[in-house]
Amino acid sequence: MEKSTAKKFHIDKTFKTNLITYSIVIAAFIIVQLLISAGQVSSLMKGLLVPLCIYSIMAISLNLTVGILGELSLGHAGFMCMGAFSSSIFSISMMDSIPNAGIRFFLAILVGAAAAAAAGIVVGIPVLRLRGDYLAIVTLAFGEIIKNVVNVLYLGKDSNGFHFSMKNAMALHMEKSGTIILNGAQGITGTPKNSTFAIGVLLTLITLFIVLNLINSRSGRAIMSVRDNRIAAESIGINITKYKLMAFTISASLAGVAGVLYSHNLSSLTATQKNFGYNQSIMILVFVVLGGIGNIRGSMVAAVILTLLPELLRGLNAYRMLIYAIILIVMMIFNWSPKLIDFRKRYFHLNRAKKERV
Repeated sequence: MEKSTAKKFHIDKTFKTNLITYSIVIAAFIIVQLLISAGQVSSLMKGLLVPLCIYSIMAISLNLTVGILGELSLGHAGFMCMGAFSSSIFSISMMDSIPNAGIRFFLAILVGAAAAAAAGIVVGIPVLRLRGDYLAIVTLAFGEIIKNVVNVLYLGKDSNGFHFSMKNAMALHMEKSGTIILNGAQGITGTPKNSTFAIGVLLTLITLFIVLNLINSRSGRAIMSVRDNRIAAESIGINITKYKLMAFTISASLAGVAGVLYSHNLSSLTATQKNFGYNQSIMILVFVVLGGIGNIRGSMVAAVILTLLPELLRGLNAYRMLIYAIILIVMMIFNWSPKLIDFRKRYFHLNRAKKERV
């Protein structure tokens, strides 16, 4: 009887926690829409709305690998790159075949997620045998390889079909009426701008739903058991390779979805160090660490705050980076200081005890 009561309490608590997370996203969306309707949002801030969703999805998906699986990955931007370029190629190629923009964009999301998931499987099978720093180094190398490979690819389309080359655009040998889709380091131009704030919020909610339900499922508990004690998990018959690869692949596919949003929000897409390089992966990792490793809601909130901060502090040009650094330090102390962690735990238990008495 006590076991069933405890289990029911845990399910109710998990449901309430997840509901609060979904409610925060929906409430933020409604508030922003009201502000836009009232004309209180600048054009600069409007331009940041889709990137906020992109970085939130990236932070949530990376937290699945770093926080829930317990493996350090520094190549998350590589999966985003896979999703971005594969979906853009699909959208441009299918503009005549699928004139409906909504259906085409939906299929592009599936293509981007599938391409990133496939890359996750290919990379994950050999890489997840490594641990710690070795895993971080290999995933970092993967991200850089993807970016550099994209920069030497040329893809075109004419009446004879697709043409591919790794030399230059002339080596495609297309008809004069043919179009170059991917032009090496110059990237892709002409991707339809289908990404909107509403779609970004919807994809963020879907990402939260997938990750939170995975964490609270039987598979999620198996993944966390591998994280906490690999030997103990293996001794009770948990297939370590299966669950590690599952978490890594889902994380990669969600990063691919963020890449689709990113590519369909730009008129020109290029694989540069700034958008798909090492710095991008580190920035996403910073969101995860500051929001709390394993804390899905925290990583999402951290992504939003740290994306908005540089723009909100733009008026304080001389002190902008100093204030940004101070806020980073304060957030780190708040999340990871042992005394503050104990204080939050005591405060939480005290409030819960008061509610139980009532």
